[in-house]
Amino acid sequence: MNQDRAEFAAELKNHGGHNCCQAVVAALADETSLPKEQLTQIAAGFCAGMGNMEATCGALVGAGIIAGLKTEGKTTLKYTKQIAEKFKEASGAMTCRDLKGIGTGKVLCPCDDCVRNAVRAYEAVL
Repeated sequence: MNQDRAEFAAELKNHGGHNCCQAVVAALADETSLPKEQLTQIAAGFCAGMGNMEATCGALVGAGIIAGLKTEGKTTLKYTKQIAEKFKEASGAMTCRDLKGIGTGKVLCPCDDCVRNAVRAYEAVL
């Protein structure tokens, strides 16, 4: 891919009709044997953080989905833990609620940066 995958993911999020999870899986689709369209269907329900901003950021979930496919489910937990740590370090939190400042009014990381950070965390680990 000619374009940086993190920037491609942000472009998909902002202009491609993808939610955060879909943008990450689409940008990393070449890491799997599944077609991009199928990956975006799998990721469709993980927008606004699982549970409508109450749980894990969808971008981070997307990186975990790709990690599971890449590792064929073997030792995936080890990798997803490392991805999550790198994502939290770059973004300031792992839950959509905290990232978007729900309750605090302080946005820690906008969605396009969460998408970039999830792709970069994945790339750093795998």
